[in-house]
Amino acid sequence: MLKDGLALSADGIRMVYRDRSTRQELVAIEQLDLDIPEAQFVTIVGPSGCGKSTFAKIVNGLLPATHGTIEVRQAAHGRDHAMVFQDSSLFPWYSVLGNVAYGLVCQGVSKRDAQEQAMPLIRLVGLDGFEHKYPYQLSGGMQQRANLARALTVDPELLIMDEPFAALDAQTRELMQAELLRIWATSSKTVLFITHQIDEAIFLSDRVIVMSARPGRIIADIPIELPRPRELGIKRTPRFVAYEEQIWNLISIQLTKVGGRTVEAA
Repeated sequence: MLKDGLALSADGIRMVYRDRSTRQELVAIEQLDLDIPEAQFVTIVGPSGCGKSTFAKIVNGLLPATHGTIEVRQAAHGRDHAMVFQDSSLFPWYSVLGNVAYGLVCQGVSKRDAQEQAMPLIRLVGLDGFEHKYPYQLSGGMQQRANLARALTVDPELLIMDEPFAALDAQTRELMQAELLRIWATSSKTVLFITHQIDEAIFLSDRVIVMSARPGRIIADIPIELPRPRELGIKRTPRFVAYEEQIWNLISIQLTKVGGRTVEAA
């Protein structure tokens, strides 16, 4: 049973992929134990292929773990969790309003009521005035704002974000980081965030979880003791740079030669 005050508890997660043709096994995650308190912002970083996105999909229910258990706080209202992917995944035939209201309609809410409930979230993510536009009429950053609003509309206990800003240009990505913190502060959601960007992880998070190269396991759980609210300028402070160096040093060790071969970043 999930302990009081926790939004997520992962215990002994192991993920093994099996190739049916060769019968070979690939261990993506060796051992992962993680507790996330309610309303905390936690980011996972690590080499490519370390299993961080796999873990996000396990939490979301898209993949069954080979071993271990996942517990997510049950929502009194709304959904237990919602996920924002790297691609906007908006329906091109729906407007912003239709996309954001979609999850509520799927839950049986009338179209009219769903759209009324969606509008405050559209305003929250800064898309007021664009609710009748279609995805092709939006920039990449605006599409991800709509995607975030759609996830928030179903009022999840846990918001899972799998590299949501990876496809954006550098300037838009930084602006979206600042916007996400504003939205998070307003919504008070628990967030599990996946990224390759060390500075993004530090800027957003209460804790940064560092994973090893495949097979993935947690090698560090680093509290980010930077004051909130945070402005983008904090990235140039000595304390922020020290966190970057600490995390990069941990990850770089995973990219060195192990047993005579180079471990590929994943």
